[in-house]
Amino acid sequence: MTIDPSEQVLVSRRGHVCEVRLNRPEKRNALTSLMYEALIEAFAQAERDDEIRVLLLSGEGGCFTGGNDLKDFLDAPEVIGGEHVISRFLETLSGFGKILIAAIHGPTVGIGATLLLHCDLVVAAQRSTRIITPFVQLGVVPEAASTLLLPRLIGHQRAAEMFFLGEPLHAATAREWGLVNRVVDDEELMEQARTLAEAAACQPPGAVRATKRLMRSAQSAEVSAHMQEELRQFAARLRSAEFAAAAQAFFGKSAARAGH
Repeated sequence: MTIDPSEQVLVSRRGHVCEVRLNRPEKRNALTSLMYEALIEAFAQAERDDEIRVLLLSGEGGCFTGGNDLKDFLDAPEVIGGEHVISRFLETLSGFGKILIAAIHGPTVGIGATLLLHCDLVVAAQRSTRIITPFVQLGVVPEAASTLLLPRLIGHQRAAEMFFLGEPLHAATAREWGLVNRVVDDEELMEQARTLAEAAACQPPGAVRATKRLMRSAQSAEVSAHMQEELRQFAARLRSAEFAAAAQAFFGKSAARAGH
């Protein structure tokens, strides 16, 4: 069966705001190569369109995203190199020149968590949000330059707790640590996120872009280089016995759930 990525990454427009919504709820919005390609194109179109000033990213169903689809990921080519879809997505994400807002709820896992470090504003659902970074438990390393950006944002000890233990981080704590801007009732997440996006879209777009460039320029080359180093380490870890054991355990649990 051919999968249409446009059905799993929904793109719509509200005035000066482009909404991009992950739409694979039956798989917890786990990201596949096709979905990454669709995200890259959505970001590129929003970047080119002078009428778009803000991109609002969200997820359908019970969570923002469960991270990478492990089966799809293992079937993909090597993750290192600028041509790999994940590498291209991360460069697109970190280089996006307009205001980027994430509205998160439920499990926000792996790359769903690390991509927040490249967002300008993050709105989180109070009850359901759980930010989880399970890289070490899976026998791999984090990506999206998160091993550089997260300790700078929240401090080494807090970042170490997130990476080494992988315990869920609730919305209130994420706000206290500076990972999210606003915590709202679950039922009001998209309404509040859209209100924030519309307020941001009302600002002078040239001044916004120039300010964002100034905010990011000092570390842009460092972030890009760090991303590539993380992906090299990630690829090496995929060949390790630790990752093989973690993957086997993951697929074993998935099969057991399917059996019930």
